[in-house]
Amino acid sequence: MRAIWTGAIGFGLVNIPVKLFSATTDSRPDLDMLDRKDLSRIRYKRVNERTGKEVDWDNIVRGYLLDDNYIVLDEADFEEASPEKTKMINLQVFVKEADIESIYFEAPYYLQPQKGGEKAYMLLLKALEKTKMAGLSTFVLRNTENLAIIRPYQNILMLNKLRFQEEVRGVDELNVPENVKIAKQEMDMAVQLIKRHSGAFNIDDYKDEYSKELMKIIRAKAKGKRPTVRKMKVKRTDSNDLLEQLRASLG
Repeated sequence: MRAIWTGAIGFGLVNIPVKLFSATTDSRPDLDMLDRKDLSRIRYKRVNERTGKEVDWDNIVRGYLLDDNYIVLDEADFEEASPEKTKMINLQVFVKEADIESIYFEAPYYLQPQKGGEKAYMLLLKALEKTKMAGLSTFVLRNTENLAIIRPYQNILMLNKLRFQEEVRGVDELNVPENVKIAKQEMDMAVQLIKRHSGAFNIDDYKDEYSKELMKIIRAKAKGKRPTVRKMKVKRTDSNDLLEQLRASLG
């Protein structure tokens, strides 16, 4: 694995030098976009809108349009905006992970101690395990400020990026009925159905079956075979049949 960020965790007056690694990988088939006529790959080009010519990466800069003029920013400008957050994850608040709603969670990352930070790293890990708490902080990754928590995971420290409150949409615009009358028998059967299929969470029980089936189709088409298309029509639940459907589910 290649580190995508190098810096330090601030834990009081203790600095823990660390490296950040992505904790996830994409297991889905890597599909290319093709021209239907001759199956040539479709390429994206970085084109100067004035000249129509392609621009090399080395000649591309980033800028902000202010009063009809672009203000060009370089790497030093991004770092100068918050040098401490560019290189430090300063843990100032510790919270219970259970208090954070799941809607706020984004990408997970692994944290690895750098040379000289091993003992402090393990101290923070064990202290978080003992207190059952997670450290909350903001830091800058790829020129963007991120909210994050650091918590124990399989005897390492894991960082989870969190969404800011302003990134989460409200539910007020959704049309969800409030005053729906549910009969006691319906509720009892629904609870019984949930209890019957309850069990401990085991992530190993769940695989990306869709990608596997898609790869089967790809291999079949490579051999000149035409896969059978299984059509499925989604049925709407008729409120009058709800009780019968619950009975059938339990039966």
